[in-house]
Amino acid sequence: MATDIREPSLEIPPLRPGDRLTRAEFERRWEAMPQVKRAELIDGEVIMTPVSRDHGTPHFSLIALLGYYQMQTPGVEGADNTSLRLDDENMPQPDGLLRILETHGGRSRFDDDGYYTSGPELLVEIARSTSAFDLGAKRELYQRYQIPEYIVWSVTGRSVEWFILTNGVYERGDQGSDQVIRSDVFPGLWIATNALIAKDAAKLLAIAQQGLGSPEHAAFVAELRQRGG
Repeated sequence: MATDIREPSLEIPPLRPGDRLTRAEFERRWEAMPQVKRAELIDGEVIMTPVSRDHGTPHFSLIALLGYYQMQTPGVEGADNTSLRLDDENMPQPDGLLRILETHGGRSRFDDDGYYTSGPELLVEIARSTSAFDLGAKRELYQRYQIPEYIVWSVTGRSVEWFILTNGVYERGDQGSDQVIRSDVFPGLWIATNALIAKDAAKLLAIAQQGLGSPEHAAFVAELRQRGG
């Protein structure tokens, strides 16, 4: 049964889904359980979701796309399953992210432990059984922290939602008739969502390459180079 524990005890209890904890206590318990690879604290509640093949396979595909973009865009860095220390009640672990390096004008920062203390420019989530959560509590959290872009791939719902921060509020991005996400924050990052859902790797790669060959991507790379000196 979930409990509400705000003060640490001498013994370190295990992390349990649904427990109400401070971030400090959440981290203390997590560090005592090295076998746990995925856990989050959202608005003071512990979230632990097993990762099945139905999550891991699409996760791999989307991370591969972000990694491909990173390799072609100096000044941009990506990561997956990286925890964010946002405040005393929130430590999400998004499935993937892209950020502009701070040396190139990016918004994210790290603390001495190497954790993000402010959100990157793009966060992505793969939702198999957690669509309501990723499109609800997590979306609200990321909006609160003004994450410029947020993508949720609902595997069971066979949909990809793209949110753009507009005047401080998330609005759905227009994927157009061709169902392609063309990132505002990362020019040239093109994701064919219909191909992603259909597992059409050839089309997915072709669209990604078109984006990387676009004038806007070339201009972005030049801008980043100038920012980075």
